[in-house]
Amino acid sequence: MNFTQRILISMFLGILFGIILNISYSIFGFNINFLVEHILYPLGSIFISLLKLMVIPLVFVSLVCGVTSLQSLDALRRISLKTISLYLVTTSLAITIALALAYIISPGDSINISLIRDYSFESQATLSFSSVLINIFPDNPIRAMADGEILQVIIFALLFGFALAISGEKGKKVSHFFTDLNEVIIRMVFIIISIAPIGVFALIARTFAIQGIEVLLPLLSYCISVILALLLQLSLVYGLLLYLSNIGFIKFLKCMREAISFAFSTASSSATIPVTLDAVEKKLHVKKSIASFTIPLGATINMDGTAIMQGVATVFIANVYAIDLVFSDYLMVIITATLASIGTAAVPSAGMIMLAMVLEQVGLPVEGIALVLGVDRLLDMFRTSINILGDSAITCFIAKTEDKY
Repeated sequence: MNFTQRILISMFLGILFGIILNISYSIFGFNINFLVEHILYPLGSIFISLLKLMVIPLVFVSLVCGVTSLQSLDALRRISLKTISLYLVTTSLAITIALALAYIISPGDSINISLIRDYSFESQATLSFSSVLINIFPDNPIRAMADGEILQVIIFALLFGFALAISGEKGKKVSHFFTDLNEVIIRMVFIIISIAPIGVFALIARTFAIQGIEVLLPLLSYCISVILALLLQLSLVYGLLLYLSNIGFIKFLKCMREAISFAFSTASSSATIPVTLDAVEKKLHVKKSIASFTIPLGATINMDGTAIMQGVATVFIANVYAIDLVFSDYLMVIITATLASIGTAAVPSAGMIMLAMVLEQVGLPVEGIALVLGVDRLLDMFRTSINILGDSAITCFIAKTEDKY
């Protein structure tokens, strides 16, 4: 039985077990707290903690290796420009698709505003754009690593890799060390991933045990809108990139099965980096010099799924509060959500904080986020799957333009 099959079976059993636990509690009154909070929760949390343990070293070392392997500064500049430009373009298209679809469906028209009483959302102070920009650049790389500030780590890795690339023979010696270190880190990651079926089962089971499926019913139109927008982004935008890369759409999905399963289970783009890299390099045959640069970068700044959620949620909340958005509001959402997605940490549900920024920019009540909190964790799994597929499709396209297959 291969890794994908084990992950899928764990997901299915986790969903089934979680629903059984939820029914046992809600209908029969059984006490499931010990099982959910003292068995499933520790197992899932330990698994996620082990994955997070490797995120910073993996991102830093793989980016340094990616930059130094590009061989020339012209190649580094060219690929960096292509990568960041494509990530911004696909995110802009994602939010546009989300807004258009949500405008047509109007998912919040049938929702009673009194639902807000059932949920709570503690509004946090949102940073200004200038503050977000300043916070991207580290003043202490060690502290950035310790605090898990992945954007700051990326900036430091790019600068460090650039310095190595222009340091001649001395730089090559250090580059060889990082190449060897990268292999060790990858092996460590796959040791941790070998216990993924247990962690996936615990994470999925706890999610469904706590939330059940009834939480989806009042917000069904919202959930459908988000998932439809995600599928449109996958089939239209990524489909076009794959067509231009001479890669079949079905072949691409088959090659990415393990990464999709892992992203869906963990709801973390960063945690999925090693699996995504493995699929892109070994199954889609992209050169490591490209993949090791674009995939870690995309896991942080290419959040198309998050941008789609922000677009649909904005229209949904506007519908619920009976607030009409004008063209300038939609344009502001596109700009803000695109920039906000770059600042969204690649960890579960961080997009909610960025959604608050988007809502404030168009004058919508931030407390409306309470309406979608109940289903955010479930939809986060779908969003993360799209995020990593976007990273991979763009990587394939860049590899095609650079003749790096």
